Amino acid sequence: MSQTAKAISIFGVPMDLGQSRRGVDMGPSAIRYAGLQTRLQTLGYSVRDAGNISVPIIEELQHLPNNVKMHNAAAIASVCYTTHDAVQEALERGEQVVVLGGDHSVALGSVAATLDSFERVGVLWIDAHGDFNTPDITPSGNVHGMVVTSLMGKCPPPLLIGERRLQANRIVMIATRDLDPAEKVAIRDANVQVMSMSEIDENGMAHQLRAALRLLSDVDTLHVSFDMDSLDPSVAPGVGTPVSGGLTVREAHLIMELLADDGRVRTLDLVEVNPILDERNRTAEVAVDLAASLFGQRII
Repeated sequence: MSQTAKAISIFGVPMDLGQSRRGVDMGPSAIRYAGLQTRLQTLGYSVRDAGNISVPIIEELQHLPNNVKMHNAAAIASVCYTTHDAVQEALERGEQVVVLGGDHSVALGSVAATLDSFERVGVLWIDAHGDFNTPDITPSGNVHGMVVTSLMGKCPPPLLIGERRLQANRIVMIATRDLDPAEKVAIRDANVQVMSMSEIDENGMAHQLRAALRLLSDVDTLHVSFDMDSLDPSVAPGVGTPVSGGLTVREAHLIMELLADDGRVRTLDLVEVNPILDERNRTAEVAVDLAASLFGQRII
C-alpha cells in the first residue's frame, strides 16, 4: 500500500443474495470480530469503520418477481449502487477502502467505484472461480458467478453498475481452479489472463504475481478482490463454495506482501467468509492477517 495515504474506510456489505448458501451475510461481523480495525490501526493507519450497507434479507424478496437466470438481480443492484457511492466518496477523500462481504456480488459496487474514481485501473481477481458466467450460460442463475462479466458490460441491466467498464486487458485472475464448461470458453474468447493453481504450482507464487503486475504495468491503481475460497479449505474452511487445491497461507501472504511493495492498491474486497461453516472464526482471522500484510505488516 502507498505510504502517502494513511486513512482507511471499512464498509460491510452483508449480502447473501448472490448465491444459494446462507450464512455469508455474517461475514463482515466475523471479520470485525477477528480484529480488523485494531490490526490496521497498529500499522499506523487512521481507520474509520463506516458500518454496514443496508441489505434486504432473502425472505423480504420472496413475494417479488424473480428472474431465474439472474436471481435477486434487482435487489443486488440496489445494494451495489449504494456500495458504489459510499466507496467512491471515500476514495475521493483520499482514503483507501476495505469492503467486507458478503458474497462476491458485492464487488459489482466496489470495483465499479474504483473504475469510476481513477483513470487507469487494474483488477486482481483472486478466487477459485472465474465469476465469468452470463445469464445465457449460467448453470445456476447465481449473480456471484456473473460479477466479472457484469463489470465488463457483458450482462444486461440491472447488473451494470457505474459509468465505466472493466477492460479484458486490465484484469488478471489468480488461483483459479473451478470453471464451468461454457465459462472456460467465454474467458478464452474474451482474452482474460488466468493464472491458475496449476501455473502457480509449476512456477511459484512470486513468479506468477510479478508476471501479473507486469501485465498491469500501464495502470496507476489496483483493486484487489479477494475471495477467501481462493485459499485451500484446510486453511479457510468457512466459505460457501470450497474447492480443494487452493492457495497456502504463505502463498496468500506473499501475494499481499508483494502488492504492498507495489504500492498501487487503493481498494480491497474480502468476501465469502461464512461463519456457519467455519471453525472458531478461523477463516475470518486469516482474512484479517492477509489484510494486515497488504497494508504493510512484515515478519521483520
